[in-house]
Amino acid sequence: MPLNGVMVVDKPAGWTSHDVVAKARRLLGERSIGHLGTLDPMATGVLPLVLGRMTRLCQFYSASEKAYQGTIRLGVATDTYDADGEPEGPARIVNVLLEEILALSAGFVGLIQQTPPPFSAKKIKGVPAYKLARKKQEVELRPVEVEVKEFTVDGLEGDLVTFHCRVSSGTYVRSLAHELGQKLGIGAHLASLRRTAVAEFTIDQSHPLEEIAEVCARGGIDELLFHPRLVLPEIPCVTATDEDIAKIRHGRTVNLPEMSRSKWVKVFAGQTELVCLASRVAGTLFHPKVVLI
Repeated sequence: MPLNGVMVVDKPAGWTSHDVVAKARRLLGERSIGHLGTLDPMATGVLPLVLGRMTRLCQFYSASEKAYQGTIRLGVATDTYDADGEPEGPARIVNVLLEEILALSAGFVGLIQQTPPPFSAKKIKGVPAYKLARKKQEVELRPVEVEVKEFTVDGLEGDLVTFHCRVSSGTYVRSLAHELGQKLGIGAHLASLRRTAVAEFTIDQSHPLEEIAEVCARGGIDELLFHPRLVLPEIPCVTATDEDIAKIRHGRTVNLPEMSRSKWVKVFAGQTELVCLASRVAGTLFHPKVVLI
C-alpha cells in the first residue's frame, strides 16, 4: 500500500540529498519519494521528503523561502566556495573588525545579482557547471537575481564568522560567503551550514535518520509524518462530503464551503486524508487540479 505524506529529515553531513532519498526508500519501503530543495553534502539540517502521491505537491514549493545558520572562515577562498573545495591560494592574515563585517553584510540584504558557484548544478549549454569545473574547464555563469531577506552576522571569533540568514529559492549561501571575502579583500569560504527551515518545515520538526530507522523497525511510521492540514498553510482547508469526493475522483468540479478569496483550497476527507488541491472557478465552484486519491 502506498505511503503518502511529508517527512522532515535532519540531513547528516557528508550525505547528498539523493543519498537521503535512497536511504528513505529502503527504510520506508516506498519507491516514490522526492525532496523539497537540495542540500550540499557538507550541509546539515532540514530536508523535507514528499512520499507517494504527495510528490505531486512539489510544484507548490519551487519558490520556497529557506533559512540557515552557519559559519564563514575568513582568509582563504576555495574553488567550491566552501570547506570541501581546494584553496585558491595561501591563507591571508585576518585582521578585520566585527563592525567592518557588519557594515558589509548589510549590503547583501534585498534583491541582489548573484553569480552561482562554478561547482554548482547550473547548466552551461546543457552541461552542469560542476562537471566542467572538475575538468578544470572555464565556467562562465551569468548573475541571477535572488532575494536575501535577512543576513545577520552573529559574531566574530578569530577567523570564523557566525551568521544566520533567510533567502529566496535559488540563493547560494556559498556565494554570499565568497563575496564577503572578496569585499574584505582577504578571501573567505563557507565553513559550515545548517538549514533550519524550508517553507513551513523547521528543524524542530525534523528527524535524524537513526530515529527514522528505529521508528520504522517498530512499525510507527505515521508518527513521523507531518500533519497534512499543516502542509501549505497559506492555502485554506475544506472538508468535502462523500458525494463531492466521488466527483473529485473523476475530475469533476464541485461546490465547496469555502468563503475566503483564496485561489486554491486543500480538500480533505475527514481530518487527515488530503484528497486534492482544487482551484476556484467562480464563487464556491472549484475544479480539482492536483488529485491525491
